[in-house]
Amino acid sequence: MEYLNLLLYRISVVSFIFIFAFGCGDSDKPTAKASRSINADIEIVVGVTLMTTSNPFFVILGEAAKKEAAEHDLLIKEVLSGENAENQANQIRDFITQAVNAIVIAPNDHFAVGEAIKRANQAGIPVFTADTGCSDPSAEVVSNVMTDNYGGGLLAGEAMIGALGPDGGGKVLILSFDSAQSCLLRVKGFKIKIEEYNQANSEAKIEIVAELPGQAEQDASKKATEDALNAYEDLAGIFAINDPSALGAVVAVHNAKKQDKIKIIGFDGQPIGKQAIRKGDIYADPIQFPKEIGRKIVQQIAKYLNGDPVEKEILIPAKLYFQADAANDPEAQ
Repeated sequence: MEYLNLLLYRISVVSFIFIFAFGCGDSDKPTAKASRSINADIEIVVGVTLMTTSNPFFVILGEAAKKEAAEHDLLIKEVLSGENAENQANQIRDFITQAVNAIVIAPNDHFAVGEAIKRANQAGIPVFTADTGCSDPSAEVVSNVMTDNYGGGLLAGEAMIGALGPDGGGKVLILSFDSAQSCLLRVKGFKIKIEEYNQANSEAKIEIVAELPGQAEQDASKKATEDALNAYEDLAGIFAINDPSALGAVVAVHNAKKQDKIKIIGFDGQPIGKQAIRKGDIYADPIQFPKEIGRKIVQQIAKYLNGDPVEKEILIPAKLYFQADAANDPEAQ
């Protein structure tokens, strides 16, 4: 009898523990999908370092990312400005030390950033890239969201062909920026479109006479354009890989009083670029959509942390923007 009482006592204790452990939770609280799922009770921090915040494109991208993060219970405390490869690598190292839950990078150098990404990989922190990808195949990036820069380059070539008129032909300068994968793709697309035109128009070819480093900056592009104007008096067109670069070309061309002879094609669609298109200083831009890039990259992070499928790469199409478009665009006024 004493043994039976002891057995019943043990059964009651085990039953109480089982009920307390598994039956006293909040039945309305959702169960996490996976070990990495977003939990609204825990601060989920995303570290963000962009190429630069002196370029309005990245400011817009960063603001859109922060706004979208709040919609998914993610926290972006600050959007950092990379400025150069070494500084950006240090920022990523700090993110790793802080044990953030994910990292977003718009790389300053598309290959050099690979080493920093690999350190994040070793720490188990997922990495996402925006605007431009990583060219180091040994670095693991969960998802890359960027403009279809190659397609945008084709559009830039199309715009240049149109700008040079029905007779076509002429000498063209490219203001490039080799450190950004996105810019390399733009130049590649531009050259392909010009080559296609030349093959069909052997009597009025467009000759790319120089490709100079504009560094995606106004001052460097102004200097590079001045050098080209001194070397090629009959220059007919300039393709600049972003709006700051195009605006540098605009200054150099105006100083040389050749604004009626040289057509400038930019790339971006920043408000200041759109205003230059409205005034006729820039002929056209393939425009990008930085808000969409910022939103999409955060959406991919939220999916990944919830254990949902993530797209390896998302390309957002560019769109040609001309003076007629600027006439009805509030950003161009």
